[in-house]
Amino acid sequence: MARRPQTTSEDRAPSKRVGALAALWPFVRPYRATAAMALVALTLTASISLILPIAVRRIVDGFQQGAVLLDQYFMAAIGIAALLALGTGARYYLVTRLGERVVADIRRAVFDRVIGMSPAFFERLLTGEVLSRITTDTTLILSVIGSSVSVALRNVLMLVGGLVLMVFTSAKLTGLVLLIVPAVVVPIILLGRRLRRLSRENQDWIAASSGQASEVLGAVQTVQSFTHEAESRADFADLTEKSFVSAKVRIKARALMTVIVIFLIFTGVVGVLWVGARDVRLGAMTIGDLVQFVIYSVMVAGSTGALSEIWGELQRAAGATERLVDLLRAEDTIRDPAKAVALPRPVSGAIAFEGVTFHYPSRPAQSALQGINLSIRAGETVALVGPSGAGKTTVIQLIQRFWDPEEGRITLDGTDLRQLSRHDFRRAIALVPQDPVIFAASARDNIRFGRPDATDAEVEAAAMAAAAHEFLVRLPEGYDTFVGERGVMLSGGQKQRIAIARAILRDAPVLLLDEATSALDAESERAVQGAVEKLSQNRTTIIVAHRLATVKKANRIVVFDQGRIVAEGTHDQLVAEGGLYARLARLQFTEGDLA
Repeated sequence: MARRPQTTSEDRAPSKRVGALAALWPFVRPYRATAAMALVALTLTASISLILPIAVRRIVDGFQQGAVLLDQYFMAAIGIAALLALGTGARYYLVTRLGERVVADIRRAVFDRVIGMSPAFFERLLTGEVLSRITTDTTLILSVIGSSVSVALRNVLMLVGGLVLMVFTSAKLTGLVLLIVPAVVVPIILLGRRLRRLSRENQDWIAASSGQASEVLGAVQTVQSFTHEAESRADFADLTEKSFVSAKVRIKARALMTVIVIFLIFTGVVGVLWVGARDVRLGAMTIGDLVQFVIYSVMVAGSTGALSEIWGELQRAAGATERLVDLLRAEDTIRDPAKAVALPRPVSGAIAFEGVTFHYPSRPAQSALQGINLSIRAGETVALVGPSGAGKTTVIQLIQRFWDPEEGRITLDGTDLRQLSRHDFRRAIALVPQDPVIFAASARDNIRFGRPDATDAEVEAAAMAAAAHEFLVRLPEGYDTFVGERGVMLSGGQKQRIAIARAILRDAPVLLLDEATSALDAESERAVQGAVEKLSQNRTTIIVAHRLATVKKANRIVVFDQGRIVAEGTHDQLVAEGGLYARLARLQFTEGDLA
């Protein structure tokens, strides 16, 4: 079960179009003043840095002059250093704050966009990829806005200014340096490309071994139950060894690159110093001039190296920007109308399916619903039953307009859902899903999720109606107990009762129950059934259930099979007809119950 190496989230694909970073301008525009002040501070610090070598030259040459003049040069150098420190601090503060502000706005904009997307969007793009874009890609952008761009601009100024001042200091030595540069840069570029490829390969093997360990440790009981420990150890050892071999090749390449680069750089420096020292002896330049030239050379070399690294960061950030812009510009298949019709209040809850046909995009050849005509009166309790995959849950999803039918229409109180704002009509719906969603918060906050403005008394009343109060008060901190991620501290039945309490608290005119009692024991189910019966008296209730005992008291039972309605009526009527429902009932009830 060995894994193949996969690309890590840290190794995000770069873009050759650095111009893609221009898409960040709308997020930077509101903070133009901060960006302008940062640019002023950056230009100031770069200019001061270029002045420092001149001060050093004067100090070196000043040893041959009077002590008073020498003291003045030292004091001036200290003053320049103070200005440099203040300017650098201001630049760091302004640029870093700007980066954090812009990235926070981008994260919020992306989340605001994604949170309203329909399920079809998440069929095309995995949730993990969306989260990676919000975290990893925005972190790359933060490093660019908060650091790389300002560092790049500063190094461009240092590079251009340093070269100009090198020419003024000694045109001869500058020409010699420019001749040496290609001999140093070309090997660095060639070896650097190979080193990046080896580093990426090494990271991929490390990620593969981590994924293997995570998968095995996450299912350690299953591994031990099937006595698969030896095979798991062998798989992990194999991936770890491949990671080591890859690292060894990378280390050799890095060592070779270090040897070549250090030799070439020091040879070049020694050569330039040798020529410069001869000029000093011949009186063509002073010692201070030579020192000044060497400092400028170091500045130019450092700026060149920094720019080559920053270019790679800018390419990665451009790729991140493209991915985030794709999210911000993504078109949703489900959209609110330009001019939504207002849903009349109070909502009575009458729902109608008129000739509805629907296929899931991931399964276009298989119809989930085919020509469905179903009218549910306001206040009626309707149960949807049938085998798995018959289309029952699809009905629940279409009522919430997570999808739109390809044919026909669905109406609420006579108005087509496509003419309504989704936020408007969804406020009239309460849902209890088959797999209850519990948030990493307190039990009280999880119930209050159904209606955020509810009082504590209303929350507790809803919990009592859902048969949840008794176990909630026994928790360590009662209703305020933190229930853990996805409700890990609760049993399946407890989670289900909290979800039911949430729906009860919402007090909506339409109640959707999708296998709402599937995780309850017999005693809890009876208690919840009583609560559901009371709750459904004054509202439209649609119940999806496999356990037919939960639907016997419904006003009407609608039987689905392969996306079609094959029968409807009361429990007794459907059993007497002897069709699919009778067969399902026969599997679940005794002959005595049928009688």
